[in-house]
Amino acid sequence: MNNYHLLHIEFEYGGHKQVITPVLLQDEQDTILIDCGYPDFMHLLEAAADKQGIAFESITKLIVTHHDIDHIGSLAEIKRSYPHIRIIAHEWDAPYVEGTRRSLRLEQAESTLDVIPDEAKPQAEEFIRSLQSLEPALVDQTVHSDELLPWCGGIEIVHTPGHMPGHISLYLPSSKTLIAADAVVIEQGQLNIANPQFTLDLEEAVRSVQRLLDYDIERIICYHGGLYNGDAKEALQELVQKYKS
Repeated sequence: MNNYHLLHIEFEYGGHKQVITPVLLQDEQDTILIDCGYPDFMHLLEAAADKQGIAFESITKLIVTHHDIDHIGSLAEIKRSYPHIRIIAHEWDAPYVEGTRRSLRLEQAESTLDVIPDEAKPQAEEFIRSLQSLEPALVDQTVHSDELLPWCGGIEIVHTPGHMPGHISLYLPSSKTLIAADAVVIEQGQLNIANPQFTLDLEEAVRSVQRLLDYDIERIICYHGGLYNGDAKEALQELVQKYKS
């Protein structure tokens, strides 16, 4: 039985139309949001949840998969407006979410500023400013690799580093569903590594996809791309082979 709802959020960022797909999990006790978009996205999330017949104030927990700005941008705003919501992150990523350690994406962006073409620098500088202004939020609970959370039929924490060291995906054994976050994305109907050129450790990202083959996955939900329509296991195997070859 599927106990999840996909929140399809369309918006413009950097002059381009984009779509993200946060996920809501629900059972009789809990409503859990997975990731929360860019800064000032709370109203979009509220509207998307309302379309699913879910009141945003019913959310009890918010799991962040990693500290990229499009995944935690609205975290502080949500916590201010709904202080009862518990924020959950991987133990490696929590210091970046809380702002006690400097964003790895910010360090990466700053390190490449001197080597990118001059015409690309204004956009890069704007991205750096947005990362610098990102408001931190306290994490209420940390999780670790292979931890099984008891909510919503069971949520297994799958540590999938590469895109970022503390990146996690979530496996729902009751429906054989993987919430991949940015471990994989859907591009032109096919699975791929998310932004290979910006992935902090591409080899590790490919190894993470390899590890996903240990799970009995029938469907994959990507933050960028939504629900994958195809044989999930076969697609993961093909993606690993693509990068290994």
